[in-house]
Amino acid sequence: MDKGLMMSLTCRDSGSTASSVQVTNRVRLELIRRLRARRGNQGVTLVEILIVLAIVGLIAGGIAVYAIPKFQQAQKETTKQSAMALYGVTENWRTGPGHASDCPTPQLLKDQHEINATSKITDAWETPFKIVCDDDSVTVVSFGPDRKEGTADDIRIPEPANKNSQ
Repeated sequence: MDKGLMMSLTCRDSGSTASSVQVTNRVRLELIRRLRARRGNQGVTLVEILIVLAIVGLIAGGIAVYAIPKFQQAQKETTKQSAMALYGVTENWRTGPGHASDCPTPQLLKDQHEINATSKITDAWETPFKIVCDDDSVTVVSFGPDRKEGTADDIRIPEPANKNSQ
């Protein structure tokens, strides 16, 4: 509290009780006015909020530019690993008795407990793998991110020979 202000107001009206109440009220009002003047406007303006949102947006955009391609690459790698595991199981299944000419589906392998019951038989985009069998070969196919068969983003295990030579 400001002692100088209180003393000057008290000295002027130091006689009566009613005037001391008025002085006390004046002192309080003066102190409140001075505190408000010192404190200033502590609110946040709309412009400040918009600036903060713009900065947060720029940071999020920068993270997205880096993170999205990494996430897409991780999806492709996970699908390749799952397809390789399914390829190995399919090769083993075909060498079993009575299966040489048959081509299993991922669901059949799961139902016959050739793969774990909790294993996924879909790729990273939740599309079921396709198993293609010829007389002497097996290919496991994922339709890739676009989920369409026969496009450039398809993942094939084993990879075609012409793709490896590029």
